[in-house]
Amino acid sequence: MQLSQKVLAKFSHSASHEKKRKAIIGAETIYQGDGSMQSALGKDYVFIPGKNWRLSLAEIVSFLEYRRISFALSEFAREFIEANVTGETNIDSLGGFIKIGAVKAEFSTDLGRRAFVKNERPAKKQIQESIASSDIVARIVSKTRGKVLFGVSIYSADRSLRGSSNRIHRFVGSTVKDFLTTQGLKSDFMGFSNRTFPQLTHVEVLKKQLVEKEAEALVCVGRERTLIATTTGVHNPFEFQKRDIEKPVERRIFSLPPRLARILVNLSGCTPGSTFLDPFCGVGTILQEALLSRAHVVGVDVNPWCVKAARENLEWLTREYCIEEADSTVLQGDARKLSQRVRNIDCVATEPDLGPALRHFPTTSYAAKIIAKLEPLYFGFLEDAFRMLNPNGRLVMVTPYFQTRSGEHVATRFAEKAMEVGFTRVFPFKSEFFKNQGEAVKKLTGMSSLVDVAERHKVGREIHIFQKLG
Repeated sequence: MQLSQKVLAKFSHSASHEKKRKAIIGAETIYQGDGSMQSALGKDYVFIPGKNWRLSLAEIVSFLEYRRISFALSEFAREFIEANVTGETNIDSLGGFIKIGAVKAEFSTDLGRRAFVKNERPAKKQIQESIASSDIVARIVSKTRGKVLFGVSIYSADRSLRGSSNRIHRFVGSTVKDFLTTQGLKSDFMGFSNRTFPQLTHVEVLKKQLVEKEAEALVCVGRERTLIATTTGVHNPFEFQKRDIEKPVERRIFSLPPRLARILVNLSGCTPGSTFLDPFCGVGTILQEALLSRAHVVGVDVNPWCVKAARENLEWLTREYCIEEADSTVLQGDARKLSQRVRNIDCVATEPDLGPALRHFPTTSYAAKIIAKLEPLYFGFLEDAFRMLNPNGRLVMVTPYFQTRSGEHVATRFAEKAMEVGFTRVFPFKSEFFKNQGEAVKKLTGMSSLVDVAERHKVGREIHIFQKLG
């Protein structure tokens, strides 16, 4: 299939006309960072989350809200999240996402079913026209010299089309390749073997420099609409790995992944200039991510070895990332007796001792005993944290979430105690974040905490978010 320059020009004109029509009709209502609603026309983006998509979703809404970036969520699922955003979002500032893409074209998912399940030619023709009317090909052409290598990744939230992912991949790839041929360019798109779904990894995108070349198309199949986006940002695992294993002092047994540390920092509302506290800082993994967010960081640990290690790691990070005017302090002390030494904290994110390393799934009674030993530490810190936090400051804390032999889950009474102390629970999701309401939104807005646990894990993490209201 080849399209003439005249036909391509016709499609481009149609796309321009459609954009103007949308502008005339008016923009959608979006959530403002100050809690109000506003009608504005932002840009549509897709966010490809990591393994725990709810945790990723909570991170992005907190990140946008605290930076007063207006947004509206249109679609959310394990495979991708769609949002209309009025500002810039740098994927390097996020821990829970694999890719970000700018939406360039869309068509109804029903049209996709007719094209790829029923094999209807007119439906395929319409999809080709949708791709042609976007600037996907033009952007690739503008960034390329010589033979073009591009990628196509399929993310399907619609079960009826997941089995057609490889057909969609080949069709979109061939369509873009044919359009490039009309521009006089030789091209090829990356294929896949032995994969459940045709998706480029973030490492492949980085190595082939597809972000710089604007040469990866993300096909995100929603329940009603299918979006085609160009990748604008990709998670760099090498940087997170560097901060994990190249820092001067490591502690492997009780290590917290830097990606999760960044998520906790973002959930706490940490922004440049904030005063950030980790009262159980260990070797400083969470402090590192807060310092990269340009916060003033304070770390505390009862173990003098950890205090020394955290200081060394923060000094290394400051040099390695050339952080100007880095402000970090690490103290030795008991997290339950800090308010006399530490005050005026804007945000807290921490993971304290979660109990002993377990070789087997515990019994319910043994898990309860571990919880009983840990709760006095947690509860004592809560009372002091309330005194340290500034009005409207946030507290994000991880507590253990045990999976037992009987299949029961055993967790702490942390939330109950936090509210007794005077904290207000922060529900990660607000109904006003979402463009459309429904049962799925109700389930999300009813979530009081975030659980991060895999089936094989004996101890997971329950992530609590609380606020000291002004």
